Amino acid sequence: MSPLVTGVTLDSFDRLPTHTRRCRFWVLDPATDKADDGAVDLELENEAWLSMIMLEWGSCGQLLTLDGATAGCALYAPPSAVPRASKFPTSPVSADAVLLTTLRTESDVDSEGNSAALIQAVVADLVNRGVRALEAFGLRRTDDDEVQGPRASASLVCTEAMCMIDADFLEKTGFEVVAPHHRYPRLRLELDRDHGWKEDVESALEQLLIAASLTMVEIEHKTPVGVR
Repeated sequence: MSPLVTGVTLDSFDRLPTHTRRCRFWVLDPATDKADDGAVDLELENEAWLSMIMLEWGSCGQLLTLDGATAGCALYAPPSAVPRASKFPTSPVSADAVLLTTLRTESDVDSEGNSAALIQAVVADLVNRGVRALEAFGLRRTDDDEVQGPRASASLVCTEAMCMIDADFLEKTGFEVVAPHHRYPRLRLELDRDHGWKEDVESALEQLLIAASLTMVEIEHKTPVGVR
């Protein structure tokens, strides 16, 4: 069955991936956040944060499901609503852009294809709302990072490797670096209709989805007879 992507609503918070519901990385101000502070109800903090953004700004998330089960999500918001947005060496986010904070898939199977589908849904939502650009703080990964590619670990511990989006993957989907950095580049995807966003983005996503489909075909051909 093909993945289904729908907008996150106030009623669908409980369907977000477990890590996303409890992630402190983007929601809490890093200047005051204490990683060992068990008194913070992280699910409550995240639900309140998303509710505030939805009520004051509008749709801020896309939920990916497969056969009715949660398979991933993407979250985005005005940078002024994201406490950590001003803390990077490549800050601030451009005044005309929305910040993509979370891009998460829950399975290694077709991970890049699912992530591309999420970005496509984010782009469609923002273009319909007249947003000019989507930006993200990418992560240039090293051998010490536990997570590779767009898929995040199932761990509930928040780290850069688990909570930030792979910069190389963002570039594959059409983002361009506008603020270079060896670790935290800021990337931008133009959404202005006058700048050919549709052709550029759809072309990048189509190539990524084709590559993911070819990988799935290779896996199926290599599967021994009788193994499912």
